[in-house]
Amino acid sequence: MGPGNQFVAEAKRILYGRVGIDMIAGPTDSLILADETADAFIVATDLVSQAEHGYNSPVWLVTSSNELAEKVIELVPGLIADLPETNRVNAEAAWRDYAEVIVCSDREVMAATSDEYAPEHLTVQAADLDWWRGRLRCYGSLFLGEETTVSYGDKASGTNHVLPTSGSARYTGGLSVHKYMKIVTWQQATREGAKDVAAATARISRLEGMEAHARAADVRLQKYFPDEKFDLHL
Repeated sequence: MGPGNQFVAEAKRILYGRVGIDMIAGPTDSLILADETADAFIVATDLVSQAEHGYNSPVWLVTSSNELAEKVIELVPGLIADLPETNRVNAEAAWRDYAEVIVCSDREVMAATSDEYAPEHLTVQAADLDWWRGRLRCYGSLFLGEETTVSYGDKASGTNHVLPTSGSARYTGGLSVHKYMKIVTWQQATREGAKDVAAATARISRLEGMEAHARAADVRLQKYFPDEKFDLHL
């Protein structure tokens, strides 16, 4: 099951534990990294395109250019005002209540800021796209260059678009076949190979006050190595 809307999120919350879910997704969010080479009108248009998702959909611009930041802030209200009513109301609220424009000293600080936000959608409109692709770590889906846009991913370009929101891209990626795989582990030991493990287990267990755990290790050492002495207490 994908992210859906707030009603789908509530249904997933209720069913979690009875059925498997991918994640409980929050409002969609988008961040644009742009330097002085970016086109302010395209940056502003892309921000508005994601703000129209809903009144609580954050959009963020992180840039190294004061001039670009000021121009985007100037352009956005007019672009929002030109939208149909429902879209306009959503975008106005999202821009007013959740948008941020952050000016950084250089691209390394920009990248670090982006990784801290860990956006669902991350767009780079800046020089040296290979550097950005290699440096950025935390995002749901990455859109490199002015020639692409999150709207392509939303509607037509084909990349998976069930993505982590609310900063969860710090530790997980989008929905994939791996979400439907169950990972299990197993272990088997030889008597000699587990000797050191058993002694360590006994000591750690007693340190934690779990005597029965310790004795499960003790009994094996006593059975397999009756003539040896072990330090089983800290």
